[in-house]
Amino acid sequence: MSAAPSDVRDFLDMMAAERGASANTLGAYRRDLDDYAVFLGASGVSVAAAATADIRAYLAAMAEAGLKPTTAARRLSAIRQLHAFLFREGRRGDDPTMVIEGPKRGRPLPKVMGVDAVERLLAVTAEGIRDPARPLPMRRAAARLSALLELLYATGLRVSELVTLPAGAIRPGKETLIVAGKGGKERMVVLSPAAIAAVETWRALATPKEGWGSKYLFPAEAAAGHLSRQVFARDLKTAAAAAGLPPAKVSPHVLRHAFASHLLQNGADLRVVQQLLGHADIATTQIYTHVLDERAKAMVRDLHPLADGE
Repeated sequence: MSAAPSDVRDFLDMMAAERGASANTLGAYRRDLDDYAVFLGASGVSVAAAATADIRAYLAAMAEAGLKPTTAARRLSAIRQLHAFLFREGRRGDDPTMVIEGPKRGRPLPKVMGVDAVERLLAVTAEGIRDPARPLPMRRAAARLSALLELLYATGLRVSELVTLPAGAIRPGKETLIVAGKGGKERMVVLSPAAIAAVETWRALATPKEGWGSKYLFPAEAAAGHLSRQVFARDLKTAAAAAGLPPAKVSPHVLRHAFASHLLQNGADLRVVQQLLGHADIATTQIYTHVLDERAKAMVRDLHPLADGE
């Protein structure tokens, strides 16, 4: 029995008419489903007659061919949607994908900067802030970025939490900060002396409009009234390049990762780090232990005298 391309064509027509799928999306679905139909056809099975065992055989064939789990998962998603369509249309009496589990996709490890890289970035950012020979606007911009980075690395705040900090959130002698995170849940984070000092330097150099005429610690003329995430990320990449770091590998989120992984690396309790980051589920925080595991494996592989198997 040959494959039934009409089933695939009708499904794609539905995707275009009812869901407004773009030409690129339809092309991707067509390639994935054509591959599936060809595989079935080689065994004499049509799309409309495919059984659960046939779909599992297709998944196994993709694994044997070395396809990435993400590719296999994408193709299985297309197959699920195709068979759900055929079932709704009455072209078959069941959906053979209902009992099939997708391929396991490993959670990507976060990008993490080393301590030396973070220290270099902080040092470069703070250069020239107190140099009176430097133009004041440049000193102000440097002071703002320095305060942002010191706070981010000291607290692990989400970038959205950082740029919306209230103007009076940080004061001399105040070593903690209450942050309203996701879902309005509050948590306490600890401020480092360096972060407090950087904020005071920023306030001293900021104009009244920038520093005290707004309800935000990092105000801006944008409609929101505070510095945008995009501007902060842009300035951070510029600083990364000046520090000799790959800009593509440096972002506010990477510094949040660095905060967490460096704490764990130095023996911090996982539950405490979870609370500081504002993670609802400790499984989210555990991804940082995987980073440390990978570093440990690399260290043993590279440094152990018997690692080469001799």
